[in-house]
Amino acid sequence: MGGARQARTGPLDKHVGSRVRMRRMMLRISQEALGVLLGITFQQVQKCEKGINRISAGRLQQISHILQVPVAFFFEGVPDVNGAPGPDGLSATPFPSYVSEFLATSDGLALTKAFMRIPDANMRQRIVALVEQIATEEGATADAV
Repeated sequence: MGGARQARTGPLDKHVGSRVRMRRMMLRISQEALGVLLGITFQQVQKCEKGINRISAGRLQQISHILQVPVAFFFEGVPDVNGAPGPDGLSATPFPSYVSEFLATSDGLALTKAFMRIPDANMRQRIVALVEQIATEEGATADAV
């Protein structure tokens, strides 16, 4: 996070930044608090979370320690930007970027946490069906306008 020479950032930097934001929000740590722990400003934290600033390997290790996750966490679901197979020779099938983006929002995080606290799997399935129905109806209404 932050350096004298700034390399151009890309989709991977945005993905890693969004994962940092998601985990930080899960732990209810402010950008300012994370910045203090890292020895940088909250503005630098913001830029890293948005993928504007690239996060160095050393800094990512420091962040993983603070946010209590392995470094690999930040690369889960990484978009396959080159179409190249992963280390196992298989093509990666990450979840779509909109999932990461949603989970990185306060609404997405709150909804996910609340949903996961519902112990009844049948009830969770009914909630999903309800949300899909609402989304379909809203989409039809938006198309009609």
